Amino acid sequence: MEAYAVVETGGKQYRVQTGDTLNVEKLDAEVGTKIALDKVLALSDGSALTVGKPTVEGATVQATVEDQVRGDKIFNFKKKRRKGYSRKIGHRQSLTVLKVESIA
Repeated sequence: MEAYAVVETGGKQYRVQTGDTLNVEKLDAEVGTKIALDKVLALSDGSALTVGKPTVEGATVQATVEDQVRGDKIFNFKKKRRKGYSRKIGHRQSLTVLKVESIA
């Protein structure tokens, strides 16, 4: 079994391994820069699992910012029958594409 980590960023949790590419909530970082995700909730070295209370002390995940993109459009539609009321609204979330370099 390979080493993995559970990290939190943007209010969401992600299970990552070295070489993974993931889309997270927008981070203020330029494309090509290296960032450290230090909110590591769990860390596995392949055989033993370390669970943090709430985070694992000294553990970080190094990642490189590959792109700043926008996600798919999500539509919200409301309607009240027989009242002539309908409302359609759309939203596109700004995302940051990260490539995990190392887990330590």
